Order: sequence, then structure tokens, then C-alpha cells
Amino acid sequence: MVSTESILAFAAMSLLVIVIPGPSVLFVVGRALAYGRRTALETVLGNVVGCYLLVIAVAWGLGALVASSAAVFTGVKLAGAAYLVYLGVQAFRHRGNMRVTDMEAPARAQRGDLRTILDGIFVGVTNPKGIVFFAAVLPQFVNHSAGHLPLQMMVLGLVPVTIGMITDTLWGLGASAARSWFARSDRRLSMVGGAGGLAMIGLGVTVAATGRAD
Repeated sequence: MVSTESILAFAAMSLLVIVIPGPSVLFVVGRALAYGRRTALETVLGNVVGCYLLVIAVAWGLGALVASSAAVFTGVKLAGAAYLVYLGVQAFRHRGNMRVTDMEAPARAQRGDLRTILDGIFVGVTNPKGIVFFAAVLPQFVNHSAGHLPLQMMVLGLVPVTIGMITDTLWGLGASAARSWFARSDRRLSMVGGAGGLAMIGLGVTVAATGRAD
């Protein structure tokens, strides 16, 4: 099975990649600014699930197809980028509906929990940074002589997913705390909601413009 040395080495590699803010971090921050802490944490949960789906896909060979095919990679990337832009436009359009009194309402009434989690899953699955990392780096840390390669990759995949969950949660809590300060007035709350929407739109455009490493 996976050795302790492999797990620690992969954890170090994952940490180096994750500490550089990527699409998942920026998406969580944008959602935190636009909708608040609960939505941010649900987005983190969805993104974690989406990232682990990538791990499963790589473990069973689908990730290699996406990484090796320019057409498939571009299709997945553009789908994710388009959805990010859509979510950003929706947040920006409805920024004027945000009120200080809404901050006291249950988050479920502001945005459906399941919808929020599904949004996070979709963005996590179509994250180009995640696709490239898991497809190119994850297979390098398995022990081929031990066999059960898919299982080894699924175990190793828990490492970056856990690290990402912790760091994304911290980002989301920090951004939602800033939003709470702005929420002292309806106008400022509307402005920060619009900023969150613009951040997601900008992220979508950035993802669309991101090329393959090769």
C-alpha cells in the first residue's frame, strides 16, 4: 500500500501548489463576499467533493484522457469558465437586493444549500489547475510494485483534498468576516456583493484564457 514517505512527499508537493491561490480559492472568496459565510462553507464542501471526483477519475484512467486530449481539456475548461461567469453575472445582477436585514435571515432562504454545494462540485470538477495537478503529479507517488494502483491514488488524493478544505475554509471565513463589516449599511453591502460577482466573472475569464502546460 502507500508508504508514509510517499504520503509525506505528496503532502509537501500538494501544500506548495495549494498555497498559491487558484480558481477554488478565488471562487470561495467571491461567494463569501456575495452571499456570506454559510454559502462560502457550503461552496468549500462542494469543491472538496468535486476535487475528489477528479481524483477518482484519474485513479480509473479518465483523468489521463482529459489531460492528454487538448480538445477534451479545452471543453472541460470552457464549461467551467462559462459557469463561473454565469454565477458572477447572477451575483452582480442581484447585488441591489442585498439588505442588512437579510444578514439575519437563514442562509437557506437566501440561497439553497443543495444548489450551492452543486455549484461548488461543478467548479471543482472543471478546475484546470486540479485536472493538471492530479493527472500529472498524483500517479508519480504510487508504488507500482505494491499493486492496487487506483486504490493507492484514491488514498493519496485525500491528502490535497484535506489540505484544500482547510485552507479554502480559512479563506472563506476571512472573506465572510470582511463582508460582515461592510454589512453595516445597505449600500456598502450591495457594493461588496457586486465585487464578489465581478470577482467570479474575472475568474471565469481567467480560467478560459488558461492554456495547457504543454
